[in-house]
Amino acid sequence: MKTNKLGLLFFLMLFSMTGFTQTSGFYDFKVKTLEGGDFDFASLKGKKVMIVNTASKCGFTPQYKDLEEVYVKYHDNLVIIGFPANNFASQEPGTAVEIRKFCTENYGVTFPLMEKISVKGNDMAPIYKWLTSKKENGVMDSEVKWNFQKYLIDENGKLVDVVYSKDKPTSDKVIAWISFK
Repeated sequence: MKTNKLGLLFFLMLFSMTGFTQTSGFYDFKVKTLEGGDFDFASLKGKKVMIVNTASKCGFTPQYKDLEEVYVKYHDNLVIIGFPANNFASQEPGTAVEIRKFCTENYGVTFPLMEKISVKGNDMAPIYKWLTSKKENGVMDSEVKWNFQKYLIDENGKLVDVVYSKDKPTSDKVIAWISFK
């Protein structure tokens, strides 16, 4: 009888400790849109997601056109989410209104844009902590190296890959991932 109680006690302690080490899942995040509305990642269940840190004054800024092209073509099973960030050479200095105007007038962006955040450093946004930390996402560690780095998340909210800035959203690698069922 004493052995069973000790076993049960050990099991309960182990179970309670694992609860403290678990982190948020992808679908647990809630962020603000560029216009200040609420955006719940739970609404993305069942879709592939590409998360991109964007900037209006970067050599990779023309990728907005490619992102929009991919979003329009594959919107039935893919959501692209842009997070403006000013972390690299101050290449996204604009306000929310300025960013929206720039993206709409120059690239016709219709994919969701979220509020400007930090994607590295001490003030890194929680979603980017999840994207860049294996401890958080359970898959891999990474570092945001520059603007227009893309994170690919599957239909189950699992981080699949990182696509660096030099690789366009229209690359064979990205299109193959989107098209694979």
